[in-house]
Amino acid sequence: MQFGIFSVSDVTTDPTNLTTPTEHERIKAIVAIAKKAEEVGLDVFALGEHHNPPFVSSSPTTMLAYIAAQTEKIILSTSTTLITTNDPVRIAEDYAMLQHVSDGRMDVMMGRGNTGPVYPWFGQDIRQGIPLAIENYALLHRLWREEFVDWEGKFRTPLQGFQSTPRPLDGVPPFVWHGSIRSPEIAEQAAYYGDGFFANNIFWPKEHYMQLISYYRQRFEHYGHGSADQAIVGLGGQAYMAKNSQDAVDEFRPYFNEAPVYGHGPSLEDFTEQTPLTVGSPQQVIDRYASMREYFGDYQRQLFLMDHAGLPLKTVLEQLDLLGEEVVPVLRKEFAVNRPATVPEGPTHASLVAASLAREAAGSNGSSTSAAAAESVDSPAERESERV
Repeated sequence: MQFGIFSVSDVTTDPTNLTTPTEHERIKAIVAIAKKAEEVGLDVFALGEHHNPPFVSSSPTTMLAYIAAQTEKIILSTSTTLITTNDPVRIAEDYAMLQHVSDGRMDVMMGRGNTGPVYPWFGQDIRQGIPLAIENYALLHRLWREEFVDWEGKFRTPLQGFQSTPRPLDGVPPFVWHGSIRSPEIAEQAAYYGDGFFANNIFWPKEHYMQLISYYRQRFEHYGHGSADQAIVGLGGQAYMAKNSQDAVDEFRPYFNEAPVYGHGPSLEDFTEQTPLTVGSPQQVIDRYASMREYFGDYQRQLFLMDHAGLPLKTVLEQLDLLGEEVVPVLRKEFAVNRPATVPEGPTHASLVAASLAREAAGSNGSSTSAAAAESVDSPAERESERV
């Protein structure tokens, strides 16, 4: 089980003193937060991709590479790489480079984003969001696995004998999560390729995400990648803590009320009741998140949003101390209890290399692989092409 944090990189005025960090200050703060995450024993730091204010993470590969140079163990990921508006050739090369400079300490989450205007900024049509996600990933998947690629699709110019560079580290592509909050088509895509599915369940009631994750697990098994409980699932989360739960509520309320994501909407009480946001003592956070597998099954990665809504850097670092020292060690033990041996651990480069070697050995003995089973079924790209 992997625990970590993700940042949306918002530059937001602190509502308690009306100070606003500069973009430079916020960028440097994110670096400090990532380093602190490793210091307190977290497994993952993830960063979103945005191209509009109030967010600053327009180039996550640049920042993650910089963080990789200053850390040793933590996995560096994205908490959305825009598969719809980025050229898949550019993604293939940028993230393979990040894989090399981080010595494999990275993975990537594909998503469509939550900002409609980004599509025309990059020459795309938001009405084609799902087809873009499907076709672009089909190309990216091949670019990381085939030395030379011939390609012709609907949304980009054809490729003839194209080889992306650098090639993936150790011949093993980065692990891919497909992130979604609402689209079964994306769950289907993740299942088809045997990739991970990340449900960023921070906005809606759990019942919605239970259905989405259950669908992904069923389709993962359908495509021959393993049993449903072997599907790779990640969840989002949010927390704000204080030793006294009422202090946590009083301290966090002004930030919640002005947050760019959900400010001026539901009350703090309503939001904490209906979503994973937990504001209270460390024990309350432990109790809330230890119960997650009752609804979603055993899963592989839990990420928390901790550094948003104008919270000052000092406060965020204090929150990470509580998360890393008091909450996560207990959750690790809780999630290990009665965890079936068949449930896979969270993905790492080492585990992917080992799996690749095992497939090669099985192939040399004439055994079929789950990937071959999946390839016998029409891909999401093929089905989407037929539909269009």
